[in-house]
Amino acid sequence: MDRPTVICHILMALDGKIDGAFFSALETMPALRKYGEVRKFYDCPATIYGTTTMTEGYADGFVSELPKTDAAFPREDHLGDSDVKNYIVSLDGEGVLKWHGKYLEKKGRPKAHVIEVLTEKVSDRYLTYLRSFGISYLFAGKKTIDCALLLQKLKALFGIDRVLLAGGGVTNQAFAAAGLIDELSIVLAPTADGDSGSASLFETGGFSTAAPTAYSLKAVEQIENDTLWLRYTAKNSRL
Repeated sequence: MDRPTVICHILMALDGKIDGAFFSALETMPALRKYGEVRKFYDCPATIYGTTTMTEGYADGFVSELPKTDAAFPREDHLGDSDVKNYIVSLDGEGVLKWHGKYLEKKGRPKAHVIEVLTEKVSDRYLTYLRSFGISYLFAGKKTIDCALLLQKLKALFGIDRVLLAGGGVTNQAFAAAGLIDELSIVLAPTADGDSGSASLFETGGFSTAAPTAYSLKAVEQIENDTLWLRYTAKNSRL
């Protein structure tokens, strides 16, 4: 399968959580800095986020009203014009995210063109909405997102050879269960809050269970104030 290399890169607490109160702890600050440095180290032209992660930090929440349309669009991929080769890949199977344009410039990162990843359940009204902004969209499944098909399309249509997978937990697990994570990069903060409501690194979302994915330790680096950078390769990885 001709697809990009996938690096799952996550900032994590000692209790396995990837969001929550630990982010604001003073002891987490070195880990936050290292997380940003490692993003630059991998230098991936595209980052993949799930719907929940997009609503929390990138999209403008959920769309409440869609334009009326008589158009009936074929369920075919649509590539909007872009003056950058940097991408935010947004998993949005049902078409619910709200946008203000086809580019995102957030968190001090380079301007990125939005690629919405949809299923065939999406409405024509939502496709009209995306086209009004010039947002690219890809179809990757009839009812659920096919991660392998998505990666093939990112390579074939956009020439993307490396992607950073950045959660949330359900998204990470979907790629892991499909054997599509080549490297796992964890910046481990020396903090924990024990919040059972926070997301974990890998979560099934209650939809399915899968055999555990095994990883081989590639490297360990100790950072200031007890922070660790852990790198693993999946045992089924092609790296």
